Amino acid sequence: MPSTPKIIRSKRKTIALVIQPNGELLIRAPKRATRKQIDAMLKQHANWITKKQAKAKAAQIDFSPRQFVGGEEFPFLGEDYSLKIVKAKKPVLALSGDFQLSEASLGKAESIFERWYKGEARAIFTERVEFYAQKYDFDYAKIKLSSARTRWGSCSSKGNLNLTWRLVMAPMKIVDYVIVHELSHLREHNHSKTFWAQVEAILPDYKSRRKWLKGNGRRFHFP
Repeated sequence: MPSTPKIIRSKRKTIALVIQPNGELLIRAPKRATRKQIDAMLKQHANWITKKQAKAKAAQIDFSPRQFVGGEEFPFLGEDYSLKIVKAKKPVLALSGDFQLSEASLGKAESIFERWYKGEARAIFTERVEFYAQKYDFDYAKIKLSSARTRWGSCSSKGNLNLTWRLVMAPMKIVDYVIVHELSHLREHNHSKTFWAQVEAILPDYKSRRKWLKGNGRRFHFP
């Protein structure tokens, strides 16, 4: 555990310990919290902090930089597809059995892949949101793509559904779970028993989908 973790003070009432994806400890504390109170909290939760940091650092192995070389695999809807570098091609990136990228576009591979993922995400999310909205009478405003890395989706007070485009890398049943989760927030703006009962009424196996996402979500990073 770092000897001098970062402390962010605000108008909050309690001290919160947050383990960031890179394993670093972040402390969120009330403006009036003393260093003695913060140290007491750190001492009380020392074992928890150590375990969480170890788990976060171990997960970093999955975040190796993309090389964009032939044979490298990229996920889409839960399946991994190999990258094949080809001579001339239009469009410069296409998925046909494998990902085929034009050799002339290698210098812009990252932005090309991201644009491709976003295009697919918008089309697929729109279709799935419409399916559940019509079937279960949800009234939403807009679908917006986000670039969030750790938050799969959210629902605003205005009825907008925000979904990270990275979600399109996950299996369709996981995409559906996140969409149903956010649509359900249109009626229940919390995670109460009523909220989860509504999710379960639509997806009886939501718990297994949720568990899968928690255990595998880190795979779907980019770049």
